[in-house]
Amino acid sequence: MRHFLAVDDLSADELRWVLDLSARPAAAVPAALEGSGVALVFEKASNRTRNSMEMAVRQLGGHPVYIRPEEVGMDVRETAEDIVRTLACYHAMIAARVYRHGHLERMAACEVAPVVNLLSDDAHPCQALADLLTISQCIGLDRTERVAFVGDANNVWRSLAIGCALAGIPSTLAVPSGYGPSSETLDRLGALGGECTVTDDPAAAVVGADAVCTDVWTSMGQEDEQAERLVAFGAYQVTPELMSLAADDAIFLHCLPAHRGEEVAAEVIDGPASRVWQQAENRMHAARGLLAFLAGQAAAQGEAS
Repeated sequence: MRHFLAVDDLSADELRWVLDLSARPAAAVPAALEGSGVALVFEKASNRTRNSMEMAVRQLGGHPVYIRPEEVGMDVRETAEDIVRTLACYHAMIAARVYRHGHLERMAACEVAPVVNLLSDDAHPCQALADLLTISQCIGLDRTERVAFVGDANNVWRSLAIGCALAGIPSTLAVPSGYGPSSETLDRLGALGGECTVTDDPAAAVVGADAVCTDVWTSMGQEDEQAERLVAFGAYQVTPELMSLAADDAIFLHCLPAHRGEEVAAEVIDGPASRVWQQAENRMHAARGLLAFLAGQAAAQGEAS
């Protein structure tokens, strides 16, 4: 049974396969979920994730069911294991947006239905698929010489860096001291053959980059750290001056929601280099490609058994 909890649950070839499926018009992708339900379990609210997933499921002929946090009560009303075993009685797949990555791992370990990570404290792999799809459309994966990320070494950065490693794209990260990646994450990137340079200098990270990416400085669940983070990341705003150091045709990406005047200047996110709305739309296309791939894998395994 195939799950998608992190980008490197796919091989490099499978990543290209998923991106190829994602690039096809919806009508050109088989209705792999025809007559099937997909449970969408949300502990964390989201604009793009809910809408992109519901539409992707519908485009594949399936029926999405949105489940609010109070309806399941992860490990309060019911254990993660009982939740996934119950939902598997009705649905072909379970996708969840959770606080703790361990919940997803426990759900997947039950092996009752494919589990998809819609976001956890460790990873945001569906976002990385949309990022790579956007880079592919705007630049071409094989023509992208480097992707730069300015900001926190968080779940969004981690998934994008892993995706770049699988795609053979070098990356750089500009992050203040104390907020950088763990040695385990860097070892993981190295094991994938990834080339990732970490610096505390935004200019050094961005110079010559084909894509410049960022995310909010304070993620959900870190609200108590906001004042401290505003100080720590104050010099890490993506400004027009910083973007001018990137390649001539460099694009700007942000997973949204954005805080103009904090991690990015309005002139950048609303400027000509910005591809954030194409990137946001690609959340739906990437979800459709991923679900079609997973459904095809499940069908193939069923036939083999």
